[in-house]
Amino acid sequence: RLEVVSAEQAVASVRVAPVRSQSVQLDVHSQGRVQASRKVSLSAAATGPVSWISPSLRAGGYFAADEVILRVDSADYETALERARSSLAQAETDAQHAREEFERNSALAAQRLISESQLRDLQRQADNSAGRVRDAQGAVDQAELDLQRSEIRAPFATIVESTSIDLGQHVGRGQELAILLSADEVEVRLPLALNQLSYLDIPLGVRGEIADELAPTVSISGRLGDSIQHWKGRLVRMEASIDVASNSVQAIVRVDQTAAAIPLPIGLYVEASIAGKEVDNVIVLPREVVRGNNRVLVVDTENRLWFREVDILRLENDRVVLSGGLQDGERICLSPIQAIIEGMRVNVVDESPALAQIQ
Repeated sequence: RLEVVSAEQAVASVRVAPVRSQSVQLDVHSQGRVQASRKVSLSAAATGPVSWISPSLRAGGYFAADEVILRVDSADYETALERARSSLAQAETDAQHAREEFERNSALAAQRLISESQLRDLQRQADNSAGRVRDAQGAVDQAELDLQRSEIRAPFATIVESTSIDLGQHVGRGQELAILLSADEVEVRLPLALNQLSYLDIPLGVRGEIADELAPTVSISGRLGDSIQHWKGRLVRMEASIDVASNSVQAIVRVDQTAAAIPLPIGLYVEASIAGKEVDNVIVLPREVVRGNNRVLVVDTENRLWFREVDILRLENDRVVLSGGLQDGERICLSPIQAIIEGMRVNVVDESPALAQIQ
């Protein structure tokens, strides 16, 4: 006769790792395109034919701040300046004579050798002469300014986007000559979901530029040729309006080009990582250990398996940050198991401290 033997339960072999709370920086990731921080239309401030153009005045050309871009023929302005200076010299001579006459007759008036009305006429002539000197000096200043404006300079370190002028062409005041882009710094517009703002350590509702001590650092990467290049920037402001279609807001990151080994090209599509808040006493797990929406498998001291609900602070691509639900030292099951029964016994084949090191 066959004896009845109870079926032995198969014991699953699993890998586990103890958890340990740590401090974690909640970086915010986004992508965007590089744009100029400043874009200006260079206009003529003087009238006349163009007599000289810099060889760099072409698309992609570079100018340092205050470097000469082009010159308008200045012959008329030089003539006007000489005439203004001549008029000033004559006015100063007349004013000096009128002043000396007033001073000489003031002594005579004190001796009652001339009348008070004569002295007042001399005073008025001296004042009028002094006023003509001021008018003549203003004409000289204006002529010098017009002559200076005939030489058009770069308002800041700039890259030429486009030009609309050629040698010999007659230009008028206010006529567009070129489109200039800032060269010393560029900006990147990054769309951020509204819930991502809670991970940034900046005051909500801030207007204008973010103070330097509060502006988060931003790591930027983009492909140039066959390699990935890296740049550093700072989040300097948030745009005021919210995109209702995507429920996002645009963050503006500024990159200083003067410190970059390779300038960040305008128009390049880049990825960015914004340094966010640092939170304490959280637990970081690989994302794959979260089962269902918010449960993990805990292996107790008797090597039994239990489900545990956890509080998820942030769910990322390859990790999950927990704000509660686990205690330091508790062991998490890392192995996939198809059939799970609460309290089932498992065989621990590997125990690793790696969970405390996830970044």
